Amino acid sequence: MRGKVINYDDKEGRGIISGDDGNRYEFVRGAIGGNVRSLRAGTDVDFNITGRQATDIFAYRPSTSAGQVGQKSKVAAGLLAILLGGLGIHKFYLGYPGAGIIMLLLFIFGFILLALPSIIISVIALVEGIIYLTKTDEEFYQTYEVGSRSWF
Repeated sequence: MRGKVINYDDKEGRGIISGDDGNRYEFVRGAIGGNVRSLRAGTDVDFNITGRQATDIFAYRPSTSAGQVGQKSKVAAGLLAILLGGLGIHKFYLGYPGAGIIMLLLFIFGFILLALPSIIISVIALVEGIIYLTKTDEEFYQTYEVGSRSWF
């Protein structure tokens, strides 16, 4: 049967598919076939049914989103890191306020120590921005949204 993923929580490994028959079917990560580790909402899938569970799920067409996989844009995060990196704005954007506050405080109070900490934190942010922009959309999503990795 064909259908569309309504939602999928990668942390929980559970989701719901709306089948072409009008019914909704729950599925777990282990039911996803091929080289795909997770599915995102909007992905068109082909699947089998066992009771009310979807099994043997395969994506047959990419989702209709234009490149961006998750909630956060890697381009926005990368540009924020490169342009305003020392202030930690990109960390706040990605949802890591602790890391953002550390960067902001090091940048501001770094000027007391001849600006050396400010320069170092700005270089770290520049490197992070380049890393964000060189990752694929899927890698960025898996690393910084699913994996909650706040540094590099």
